[in-house]
Amino acid sequence: MPHAISHATPGLQALILCGPGSSFPTFTANPDENPKALLPIANRPMVWYPLEFCYRAGITNITLVCPPSAANAITTALNTNPFLTSLPYPRPNLLAPKDLDNNTGTAELLRLPELQEAVKSDFLVLPCDLVCELSADKLLQAWMVRSASLDDLLGGDAGQGRRSGGLGVWYETRTPTRIKGEETDFVATVPLPPSADLPAKGSLFPHISKLVYSIPTDSLKDLLEDKKGFPIRHALIRQHPRVRMLTTHRDAHLYIFPHWVMQFIKENDRLESIGEDVIGWWAKAGWQKGLSAKLGLDGVLRGPGEDSDSEHAAEPPTKDGPIIRRVDTAQLLLNVSLQLAKLPSLEETGPDAPASPFSHARKIAYPEGVKPRTTITKADSLVADNVTVEEKTSIKECVIGAGCQIGEGAKLSQCLLMDGVVVGRNCKLTRCVVGKRAEIGEGCVLTECEVQENLLVEAKTEAKDEKFMSSSGLEAVDDDDGEEEEEEEEEEEEEEDGHDGYQDGGESDKE
Repeated sequence: MPHAISHATPGLQALILCGPGSSFPTFTANPDENPKALLPIANRPMVWYPLEFCYRAGITNITLVCPPSAANAITTALNTNPFLTSLPYPRPNLLAPKDLDNNTGTAELLRLPELQEAVKSDFLVLPCDLVCELSADKLLQAWMVRSASLDDLLGGDAGQGRRSGGLGVWYETRTPTRIKGEETDFVATVPLPPSADLPAKGSLFPHISKLVYSIPTDSLKDLLEDKKGFPIRHALIRQHPRVRMLTTHRDAHLYIFPHWVMQFIKENDRLESIGEDVIGWWAKAGWQKGLSAKLGLDGVLRGPGEDSDSEHAAEPPTKDGPIIRRVDTAQLLLNVSLQLAKLPSLEETGPDAPASPFSHARKIAYPEGVKPRTTITKADSLVADNVTVEEKTSIKECVIGAGCQIGEGAKLSQCLLMDGVVVGRNCKLTRCVVGKRAEIGEGCVLTECEVQENLLVEAKTEAKDEKFMSSSGLEAVDDDDGEEEEEEEEEEEEEEDGHDGYQDGGESDKE
């Protein structure tokens, strides 16, 4: 997979926020050893995707920000994971502020001394779970043309004169791969003044508008319940009579900020999150009387015609457009991985043909491990290195991680298997996500299940919509002593007639 760096972007930094992954309870139960940023999306570590986006934009000053407890695991991955080590130089920096914990808000994070010291210029903020196929250089070009002031482009002091604005990305969730219950935001935008020049083909300019209101849908529902309706201020309608309201879009949490935003956040300690507080209040300050003064934005926000001092929203096209998705639930992890598995490989398209930046070199990386009389649908599957697949096996629309072993007669459909998974003979798995080094015993029938890493699911288990999680030593072990102890436990349980599909007869933990 090539990692060509586009034209250099002088002075622009990138911050990739690597959170704890509380929305993945099955796979990040121990976030110190298994941080969310390292969960695999289509066989690549999650954090590879925002890193790759930055390199495509020509940004090489990249900082990964994580809690101190996760620093060792991420450092090890940066030094050993083949996808991460193959990224261009210079390598990303890792910053683990001492006061950063799993409850720190994203705006609170930017107020920490380590971040205030690290950010020296205009900067990008990205989440570690963003998969964005959008052209990075076109996004930066749109920001520079629409938002950056002449002083900023010439290297002027960001604290003096007219200040540049910001740019965020929102994407449509109502797509062919829509996930029921996926988080959305309520967004209101107004058109930008028309330009005398026609935009170039493929330009993002036609998809950029001025943001005037943004709030998570959950917060909007609370507001509607509290106010018994949606209160629209007259000032918004007077200033912007052509308001477009979007209810099925989601904030990608991909922002391009001018440097002055760091000081703005530092001086407003009531701002907790970037998306809801910084962006939400900044958008409203452009039209709500007196708000810009309260926030200390006077002199920054000027008038309705001064669009360079505003927050802009990019809404890329969705039909046959680039893949843009936050991957912050197990369901999204599965669906986005399966979507990426359908991309043609470089082997199929050829070295000179245009390909997605997320295409793999080959659909089946180790064909020697696949025995005869097997069915693998290459058009919609990915099979990583060192995978062994026994005879009479069927693999349809799946992503199989490195080092997995698939037993004879197994049938897998729409599944994601992380590295080192063992699937026993005659198993049938449908829409399952299985953690690293987990073992599925012979004859299991699992539908829409999640299996924690290192867990042994006992033979002939049948389950639907279960989360198999360890609570007290249910992990599969490789040493002989562990196997003897397991056999003794099974014999004791058989005497008590207590089998129900687990190593120790315990019940599965449900979310």
